[in-house]
Amino acid sequence: MNLDNLENKLLNAARLVTPSDAVPYAFEKRIMARLSGRATGDLGAASIRALWRAAACSAAIAVVISVWMLLPSSGQRGSGDLSQDFETTVYAMVDEVNDSW
Repeated sequence: MNLDNLENKLLNAARLVTPSDAVPYAFEKRIMARLSGRATGDLGAASIRALWRAAACSAAIAVVISVWMLLPSSGQRGSGDLSQDFETTVYAMVDEVNDSW
């Protein structure tokens, strides 16, 4: 979609409509004065607040995953030795790479 063409069409359509008497006098000036008088937010404080929220979410996710890992798995019996499972998994990837050559 051509944005310049769309913008021109919207501006032309707005120019064709006559303003209503229901709009108070100098309404746009009051709105612009309020917008310019509004204090700008502190960017540093906002970023720090966002980082603290992200840290809280990360901690909550870590707690949930820890609880999930500590719960006994239903119906799945592993070898009981996680180091052996890890080693088997790593060497399986190495074997696949060697097989492709």
